[in-house]
Amino acid sequence: MADVQSWIDNEVKSNDVVLFMKGTPQMPMCGFSGQVAMILDRVGVAYKGINVLENDEVRQGIKDYANWPTIPQLYIKGDFIGGCDIVREMYSSGELASHLKEKGVATKSAA
Repeated sequence: MADVQSWIDNEVKSNDVVLFMKGTPQMPMCGFSGQVAMILDRVGVAYKGINVLENDEVRQGIKDYANWPTIPQLYIKGDFIGGCDIVREMYSSGELASHLKEKGVATKSAA
């Protein structure tokens, strides 16, 4: 990967919702990544999961990109939202769903 920062920037800006995670949405490889994927599924938003375990450059690159030391990292419409704790708090308070709505990202109503 020639320039990992450019690649990450493109992924973040060309997808409405991106989750940099350990593992995949279908098979998370860490509890925190799994929690964020589950929250996104509960909110009913389509998102792109990027498995940082497949590429060390991406794994380090995303930490540098956001200046955030941990994974998972959630981006909505190009904005860094945060990691597991922040996403969990936003979900609990209803802020996550309203933020997605404000940004014009479609969600399914919760079952």
